[in-house]
Amino acid sequence: MTAVDPRPLTGEPVSLDLLNTRWIEEGVRRDLLTGVDGLAVWLAANGLERRFAADAATLRHTLAARDALAALVDRPGDPAATARVDAVLGHGRIRATLTAEGPGEEPEFADPAWGPGWTAARDYLDLLRTAPDRIRACAHEACILHFFDTSRNGTRRWCSMAACGNRAKAARHHARSKEA
Repeated sequence: MTAVDPRPLTGEPVSLDLLNTRWIEEGVRRDLLTGVDGLAVWLAANGLERRFAADAATLRHTLAARDALAALVDRPGDPAATARVDAVLGHGRIRATLTAEGPGEEPEFADPAWGPGWTAARDYLDLLRTAPDRIRACAHEACILHFFDTSRNGTRRWCSMAACGNRAKAARHHARSKEA
């Protein structure tokens, strides 16, 4: 049985969910991927546990993918960051298939340990292809989480209105009260 996922934000697209394996809790930086147990939690949260092993090699390659994605999200268009994500993508490919249901695609990896990281990098490409302006970092200064803005008008600012949004509103209220 897989342990409970301790992260404050889950359910984002797999690329952003990988970035969200690091978060801040009560002023302390946390990291789910400090060992294979945390990797097992992340794989299960993203439906990848049956396809990929939670072992040291997979953890190492998944961390490399997370660092590459983080560099690209922090510096969009940066050639070095782009090259790092491209290097992760070089560890897999899509093979066209024909099934009883019709045409399909199947990812292939020379080394399956790259599978989760490659899957996250590939997902990021899909987000860039569909709505790059909806990939966001939380606007709260003490938050390092990312989300895909699915709001109707595309103006979501917080990873969670209940957490970061509420803290920001409380801080603004406190500042106004102090001025008065």
